[in-house]
Amino acid sequence: MKITLLGAGHIGSTIARLLQATGDYDVLLADRNAQSLLDLAIPGIKTAIIDSSNPEALHDLIKSRDAVINALPYQMAIPVAQAAKSAGTHCFDLTEDVHATKLIRSLAQGANTAFMPQCGLAPGFISIATYALSQRFDQVFDIKMRVGALPEFPTNALKYNPTWSLDGLVNEYIRPCEAILAGQLREVQPLEGLEHFSIDGIEYEAFNTSGGLGTLCETLAGKVRNLDYKTVRYPGHCALMRFLLADLGLASQPEQLKSILRAAIPETEQDLVLIFIMVSGLRQGKLVQDVFSRKIFASQLSGRPGSAIQIATASGICAALDLFREERLPQAGFITQESIDLNDFLHNRFGRVYNLNTTPSAHTDAGHKANNIGCKTDGNNAYTPTSDDQTLASAYE
Repeated sequence: MKITLLGAGHIGSTIARLLQATGDYDVLLADRNAQSLLDLAIPGIKTAIIDSSNPEALHDLIKSRDAVINALPYQMAIPVAQAAKSAGTHCFDLTEDVHATKLIRSLAQGANTAFMPQCGLAPGFISIATYALSQRFDQVFDIKMRVGALPEFPTNALKYNPTWSLDGLVNEYIRPCEAILAGQLREVQPLEGLEHFSIDGIEYEAFNTSGGLGTLCETLAGKVRNLDYKTVRYPGHCALMRFLLADLGLASQPEQLKSILRAAIPETEQDLVLIFIMVSGLRQGKLVQDVFSRKIFASQLSGRPGSAIQIATASGICAALDLFREERLPQAGFITQESIDLNDFLHNRFGRVYNLNTTPSAHTDAGHKANNIGCKTDGNNAYTPTSDDQTLASAYE
């Protein structure tokens, strides 16, 4: 399958390595930064320099390819989707932006090609797993979705280090959020709804952020009493972000905020991804609660260090593409994340990373050592990798 991959950043380069390792994908990696392409130099992957702000250049680059994967900042989601439609190319995207997703959905109406935004972790895998859990109930009452991309060793007052795009991070902190409250679709504000909880003896906080629900509010409308998504951080982070965004007025100056964070807070690849989903409701007349929880840690990817967020996000979109290639998904129009069967995802060569026992750093707190905190998806044991996973094991070595 011929793929144009836009964006040679942390996530884009990880996607490229994963797809290339299978031998099933012809990957053309494109970026505006020639040095980024030279630095990567992944054997077997062709590269191209592209001005992604030029619609004609985008169209010409992708028109002869089977699909385009957009790993550019969220602002490029709509232009890439428009180019994909004009070129007659399938389009897969990582965007969490709610506005962009709605416009992509309108573009997909009547299209002969597929449009699948919100691939990755959240939105992405979180929607797949949540929908699967909800289907185990006769009547669903409450759904809580909690996801955090966290530094393994927090050392500053924010207790945070950038582990993924600052563009996406700031965007989800300032845009309105969707939720279902008392059966009604509501718009709630970011950085509100603060709560505290602990897992493995480690304290966390969670608060509203935009985009993580994907299309679940629409899919589960009229079928659930309460549904919300919150981002997980270490305690104290939310209060400081409120100070920066509200008290200092940086919500209206997002570029200045990103500049401050880039200059003051170092990036890290020593991170972890925390996933926690709780669904409660009636099953055979009894009130029941099911929990799906995971921790994914940084590990080696094809001999190079790979952060947990890189691995989780790249695996999500690669699994979606792989299942599409195998015709396990609709082949045209708008495709939601919850269209993916959870078992198909977890047994996919890329999706299996959500069941692999990645190992935390040697000096990680003992509370982090349990990678799979608990899993209850279909009543069976979680998937256990076998010797058949040689391709995936070679990538995540």
